[in-house]
Amino acid sequence: MGSVSLKIGDGTARFGRASLCSSALNLVMLFSVLTTNLFALYAFTSSSTNQPLRYTHRNISLISEHVSLILREIDSSQKKLARMEKELLGYQNIDVSRSNVAKELKLFLQHHPLPLGKDSRTGITEMVSSVGHSCEKSMELLSQYMNYKVGGACPDDWSLAQKLISRGCEPLPRRRCFAKAIPKVGLLPFPLSLWKPVNDKIVSWSGLDCKSFDCLNSKKVGRGCVGCFDLVNGTEKHRFIKARSKNDFLVDDVLALGSGGIRIGLDLGGGSGSFAARLAERNVTVVTTALNVDAPFNEFIAARGLFPLFSSLDQRLPFYDNAFDLVHTVNGLGDGGHPEKMEFLMFDIDRILRAGGLFWLDNFYCADEERKRTLMRLIERFGYKKLKWVVGQKVDAAGMGKSLVYLSAILQKPVRV
Repeated sequence: MGSVSLKIGDGTARFGRASLCSSALNLVMLFSVLTTNLFALYAFTSSSTNQPLRYTHRNISLISEHVSLILREIDSSQKKLARMEKELLGYQNIDVSRSNVAKELKLFLQHHPLPLGKDSRTGITEMVSSVGHSCEKSMELLSQYMNYKVGGACPDDWSLAQKLISRGCEPLPRRRCFAKAIPKVGLLPFPLSLWKPVNDKIVSWSGLDCKSFDCLNSKKVGRGCVGCFDLVNGTEKHRFIKARSKNDFLVDDVLALGSGGIRIGLDLGGGSGSFAARLAERNVTVVTTALNVDAPFNEFIAARGLFPLFSSLDQRLPFYDNAFDLVHTVNGLGDGGHPEKMEFLMFDIDRILRAGGLFWLDNFYCADEERKRTLMRLIERFGYKKLKWVVGQKVDAAGMGKSLVYLSAILQKPVRV
């Protein structure tokens, strides 16, 4: 036998030929094993010849019972594993056995075995469709949403879908019906479409109090949208290029702070899409998240030639890690509620923002001193570099004209290893 050398660090471990001592030890161990087996064989044959036949049958019966018990335990374990797999996949979040559950919802949620059996990578044995776990709390609305004619026209119920989303039922189940197709009359080519009035006929207006954009411009549609559909005579025309207060940062100044250039961005709760329009003029692609709360925000953003994302901020952002150079939000972090909810969202923003990317907190409303301190502690926790930081007061255009405290900041995500 030759020697085997294993290089370990700076030393070498070497196994030489077996020594005389080790060979003797092996012989002793072999002798012990053989002796033990011979004694065991003798004891077994001796007991089998001396015991009556009925004891032999009893032993066989006991062995049979033990085997049956083991098989039952194996079967029970397999069932428990299958149940755990279903719970992890979300099969049992929604009870589809109820009498009031729509047939289409049952069909959509029904799980199907994989055609080639168990997947070797994930260990999954069945296919399952995605649906929000909070849908269980709104089963009546969900069944109403899934009650339609297959292959026919979808009900005019976008407001119902939005109500489900606002209650945490997100994602919604898919439907096998055709959404109402509205002729897009008067759409303008890009980039002319960015700052021209949008035709009222591109929106169905069902479920809304207003039936035109002129009507919307005469109303207050939330704190972040006051006259935001007026692209000609309203304040949108000068947003991000002309400051009205020290809290208003100019888009060109912010882009100049970008490390490695700003190419793609995300605008959380971006109103009518004016931030995305300003960035589009500077060859930066921006996705704008919006819900149609009291106004057709998504249709308006799309008519301007921009990218709307019909989504709430309560779900995980549907983007991969480190994807964006810039994330912008006005009051997208929320107007109240628990600090933990803001923390979950902030961690998700950090996830999709690349190292060196910018987080633009634009005129964040500080309802009280505690809210301001909570936000500041959260920002400090992430270790972002403060490129701009302004706390100031300005008159609330959506309120009663009183002075309110706002925070604006440009924060740069650090490199973490």
